[in-house]
Amino acid sequence: MFFSSVLIEVLEPSAKTLLEFLQNSPVVVFVMAFFIVWIGCWLPLAAIMAMTLNLRLNKPLQPEQKIPLLVSLYLLVPLVLWGINWLGLGSFADYGLIADFSIFGSLLLGFGLGVLGLVVVFIGQFNLGWCYLEKSNIKSILPILLPISLVALFVGGIEELIFRGFLLTNLEKDYPIWLAAMISSLIFAVLHLVWEQRETAPQIPGLWLMGMVLVLARLVDGGNLGIAWGLHAGWVWAIATIDTAELITYTGQVSEWVTGKNKKPLAGLTGIVCVLVTGIILWLFFPGTYL
Repeated sequence: MFFSSVLIEVLEPSAKTLLEFLQNSPVVVFVMAFFIVWIGCWLPLAAIMAMTLNLRLNKPLQPEQKIPLLVSLYLLVPLVLWGINWLGLGSFADYGLIADFSIFGSLLLGFGLGVLGLVVVFIGQFNLGWCYLEKSNIKSILPILLPISLVALFVGGIEELIFRGFLLTNLEKDYPIWLAAMISSLIFAVLHLVWEQRETAPQIPGLWLMGMVLVLARLVDGGNLGIAWGLHAGWVWAIATIDTAELITYTGQVSEWVTGKNKKPLAGLTGIVCVLVTGIILWLFFPGTYL
């Protein structure tokens, strides 16, 4: 008891000083502190997993290697944000994650809109002869349906909590909403380079635009993350299902900059148009309470 009391007496002034510093520091410093703490907590786990998975720095990550690293990294996000909440520096509600059943309705709406948009894009490409459906592979969808759905919901939810939740909300304290949206979307796009550079680089403009549309999705949802989460998860689910089941084969009739460089829709004109049209639909048909 004596030692614990002494420890509290020693740490309490330091904790108060740190809290006061974070409260009075510019938003950029606070945001940087979040990412430093988050990555700092993850690095020991990453080192252990790298040895376990036999990773090599000079070789690209395989899906079976990337997914455990990604899941371990993203699982830490709610814990770090809970710590911020405990310090009184923000809350999940501030970031758009509300404890209300209405968020599930918004989630389903966004998911449906995201999947429908990609279905329309690929049907258009089928009709134009730019690609065709591998009908023999349709049967392989069922076994992967549940795991891909869970991964899509998890990845979409965590990334929205970080970039359209924590990051956007805090940047808005020092910047107008349009600039906060542009900065948070740029960070969102660039950080995707961490996992894969060659295939991700052509997607950077599309990822930035995707981030902007997801900001709009939060705005039209009255500041909640439901529609943005659903859209993000729907896009991830559709693309991951197509890639994993190898459902689409491109004919090469048009440049891959039209259909998507490296078979990535966001690296092509059709994917960018899909995201733009989604944004227009949100703007016209989902008027909400703007932040």
